[in-house]
Amino acid sequence: MDYVVRAVRAEEWERAKEIRLAALQDPAAPIAYLETYEQALTKPDVFWRERTAGAASGEHSRQFVAEAADGEWAGTVSALVERPAGEPGFGEAAEVGQTHLVGVFVRPGHRGRGVVDALLRAAIDWSWSLSGPPLERVRLHAHEANARAVAAYRRIGFTPTGRALPMEGDAASLQWEYEIRR
Repeated sequence: MDYVVRAVRAEEWERAKEIRLAALQDPAAPIAYLETYEQALTKPDVFWRERTAGAASGEHSRQFVAEAADGEWAGTVSALVERPAGEPGFGEAAEVGQTHLVGVFVRPGHRGRGVVDALLRAAIDWSWSLSGPPLERVRLHAHEANARAVAAYRRIGFTPTGRALPMEGDAASLQWEYEIRR
């Protein structure tokens, strides 16, 4: 694979903003993300600076990017640590120590080259390496109609938990939860 997967650096906030905006313009964005392109555009630069700095610190979250040989960011994923005593994450409070993967995106020109696999593996490996009480699982959610994402997650080893959440504004659609246990 001609990509380097690494953690984002705090000073790369403009690139982190750009790839997030690109993800939100993807045709799958309405079923893949809980934010719209228009909503993201309204956020000030200080939001992007702070978000990227937090994801670079690796204390409670970490953003990974896959950088192509030409320097383009081909894809990204963010990992959010959730602890039972912490704030509720997506859906509900954590029952166990876990990492929640969000914002998975690979640019169309880089799909089918193993980028998503490498990004997910980096996030999973980072999760298992954290100090403190060990995390028991890595989880993520995928919309039932997002077949490409579901296939990638299953290929990596994520399995369905049987739990689902209705999509906001669309009671007929569900976000299914997948996990990898330690």
